[in-house]
Amino acid sequence: MKNLWNAIKHRPLAILILALPLAILAEVLHWGEVFVFILSAVSIIPMAQFIGEATEALADYTGPRIGGLLNATLGNAAELIITIMAIREGLLELVKASIAGSILGNLLLVMGLAMVFGGVRHGVLTFDRRQASRNAILLILAVMALVIPSLFSHYLGAETSVRVESLSIGVAVIMLLIYGLGLLYSLKSERQPIVEKHTGDDLHIPAWSIRKSLVVLGLATGGVVVASELLVSAVEPVVVSLGISEFFVGIILIPIIGNAAEHLVAVKVAMQNKMDLSVEITVASSLQIALFVAPVLVFISLFMGNPMQLIFNELELIALIAGVIIAAMISEDGESNWLEGSELLAVYIILALAFLLLPV
Repeated sequence: MKNLWNAIKHRPLAILILALPLAILAEVLHWGEVFVFILSAVSIIPMAQFIGEATEALADYTGPRIGGLLNATLGNAAELIITIMAIREGLLELVKASIAGSILGNLLLVMGLAMVFGGVRHGVLTFDRRQASRNAILLILAVMALVIPSLFSHYLGAETSVRVESLSIGVAVIMLLIYGLGLLYSLKSERQPIVEKHTGDDLHIPAWSIRKSLVVLGLATGGVVVASELLVSAVEPVVVSLGISEFFVGIILIPIIGNAAEHLVAVKVAMQNKMDLSVEITVASSLQIALFVAPVLVFISLFMGNPMQLIFNELELIALIAGVIIAAMISEDGESNWLEGSELLAVYIILALAFLLLPV
């Protein structure tokens, strides 16, 4: 009992894993799709945390280079699994909305919360101005890589045409090459804008053995697969019963579900006056989504027989461009405070409200 209490004390989110068997029961006993959706969504949060911790523990054994690659590859594993399940069900618009929502969530919601809570506790928080500028340039390039196919597709033909699909695949290949080059540069430099740097004493993560790390990683990944399948299967009935749009589910709810544990980490380290690390976490996650997850999903969708193009609608494009610009402007001076964080949150809440009110 004491060991159980200590485990819950160190990882309070772990208790939410009980939602997984309840979600399975809700599905088997036909409690309703809303219960299945909520319970499966809640269960993904602690399992994503366990995937992150297991990855970090393995990184301690493999060294900085392989560890950085592990972090970069598995940093958004939960959300990647959710989107793969959505592709299998043919919910391609949901997948693209979740890509845009993850970038917006990191830059506006998480960075905003980190600046607010850190600013309230410590006043003005400082971080590396030059690194923030380099990160802003990378983010703008990443978003441009998503914007260009969307704009040019109107002149190339229908979204399912060979020209549009060729452009989407070509951009995906280039994005992966840029990501690989950025990862290589990051691993050879002191600053790591693409590799998520969560390890060490910054998070007070207890050391795990390699065997324990692999077991936890395997079990947590399997749990996310099961929960994601339940979650995705319940999306359409929930959209109808609650009167919310599938677009809102993709751009707001799924990114929060898949990255909740990581979001809490970014806020936590900001409250410890470690804004450099907090900014690294949010920016690295955004870059991984844009330059790694999005193009990988393009190729996964081809193999699954539901080809997805990197074609985003006007609302997603406007939100992405606005989010990146305001985040870059606020972080330009290398300082932050609770007011600037409130401004980021205000933009996110306005966008969330607009997306919520979209017709089903």
